[in-house]
Amino acid sequence: MTIPGQRVKRTRLIQSEKYVVAVEVEMVIPADDPTEPCYESETVQLLKEIKEHADQGDVAWLKKKGKVYAAVGAA
Repeated sequence: MTIPGQRVKRTRLIQSEKYVVAVEVEMVIPADDPTEPCYESETVQLLKEIKEHADQGDVAWLKKKGKVYAAVGAA
């Protein structure tokens, strides 16, 4: 589903217990309500998939989608 409106790129952080993934996604500023950008359904699905792969520790797959950071414990 394509939402009409201006498209902007934003970096989103997806966090799991062991990793944080920084991924660039496209958001849409709808012509009907320009007060807040929103995601299209395909972007929401991608973010869910990234979260699932981060929870599973699939670093190779995650690196194809964005920058992967490992969480470290506090000293």
